[in-house]
Amino acid sequence: MERHAKIAAIQQRLKPWMFPIAMVLGVIFHSYIYKVEWIVPYLIFTMLTITFCRVKPREFDLSPMLWIMLAVQIIGAIGVYVALKPLNSDVAQATFICVLCPTATAAPVVTGMLGGSIPRVAAFSVISNLAVAILAPALFTWVGNNTELSFIEEFTSIALKVAPMIVFPLLVAFLLYFFAPKAHAAVAKVQGISFYLWSISLIVVVGRAVSFVMAEPAGAIPQMIAMAIAAGAVCAIQFIIGRKVGRRYGDPVSGAQGLGQKNTVLAVWMALTYLNPISSVGPAAYIAWQNTINSLQIYFKTKRDIHKN
Repeated sequence: MERHAKIAAIQQRLKPWMFPIAMVLGVIFHSYIYKVEWIVPYLIFTMLTITFCRVKPREFDLSPMLWIMLAVQIIGAIGVYVALKPLNSDVAQATFICVLCPTATAAPVVTGMLGGSIPRVAAFSVISNLAVAILAPALFTWVGNNTELSFIEEFTSIALKVAPMIVFPLLVAFLLYFFAPKAHAAVAKVQGISFYLWSISLIVVVGRAVSFVMAEPAGAIPQMIAMAIAAGAVCAIQFIIGRKVGRRYGDPVSGAQGLGQKNTVLAVWMALTYLNPISSVGPAAYIAWQNTINSLQIYFKTKRDIHKN
């Protein structure tokens, strides 16, 4: 028992540092990341299945809070693009995708660590991704118009990226709940694994982003810096707005994570596919911003928990 207590204490102290450690490892080993990037979808699938097993169907409540957050996501994306386009079209695209991008597949994991409602964020993750899958083809035609794909082809390609990572793990969790409740309960008890799986996937995502940035010419550096700054600004704003919306419904953590923590892997892919490829620097920078914010939140919460004990 004493040994387990020591291990638990070490894990609790290590958690706040896992995000920055993962980011640093991604930067250091970026040239080797392409060899293991295939593993990320499997990590995300496993992680979400474990996380969603904490969600019971009767807890899947689509409250007004979620619809307000969705409106902020869609209207906010259009608003920032219209505001920034006269200044720089590429920066406008980069900022647009950082706001339009749906909720991160790992948002329920961090939400649970911070004491928020996993079912609420899980519900918003689903409707956020589905909304983007439906609206993105028309929005990308308006903003980027860099592809000859038809509406149906664009819709299908985006949906195929979203469904395996979001919908299928949810279905697996619900099937376990209804047909294998003992297995569902067993999976629900190993929630800590999800955090470390996401840390591993973060190493890969950061490594891919660094490789892309380093391949750009030196003349693009000022523009990329502007994109990174804009991404940081909208990241902070979304966390703040999400927290304020969530506070109105007694759940500031879920509001902040649902609106501020983005599926940046999907965002980078969408930027490369449908917008000017250089705009992918925006969501790539967003990775660092959102995980810095999450690292600080986890650090301060862990510190408070240690003092309470």
